Amino acid sequence: MKMLKIGDKVPDFKGIDQDGNEVSYQDFAGKKLVVFFYPKASTPGCTAEVCDLRDNENALKAQGYHLVGVSADSVKRQKNFTEKNNLRFPLLADENHEILNAFGVWGPKKFMGREFDGIHRTTFIIDEKGMITDVIEKVKTKEHAKQILEK
Repeated sequence: MKMLKIGDKVPDFKGIDQDGNEVSYQDFAGKKLVVFFYPKASTPGCTAEVCDLRDNENALKAQGYHLVGVSADSVKRQKNFTEKNNLRFPLLADENHEILNAFGVWGPKKFMGREFDGIHRTTFIIDEKGMITDVIEKVKTKEHAKQILEK
């Protein structure tokens, strides 16, 4: 697993969102973008993270940021997650791990003494030129918007 780092060009990713629409990096070309990867929709940590982003979406937009979430969940699971939490930003279903692998966030993890492959909760901040300006690896799920806004 080779994670993208500050100074890297963002990959030209595309995926299907919770409504079945194709969303690609090109949709955000020339804009500031936050791409956040989370392990699993509707789990406590991921719910706290998306709700914090939702509650602070206006502050993020005021700074010019657009949000896109990505996990390996199905379109249906993303749809349920979006509706249950009243989200207004796209959540991409990356069941084939194409986006996860492109950003380097899929790989070995440890949880409660067990090793397995999974998604590393990571957020990439991308500037208007398509360059990664920051990578947040230690995401605080209940204060994630603050972490982004302080960058």
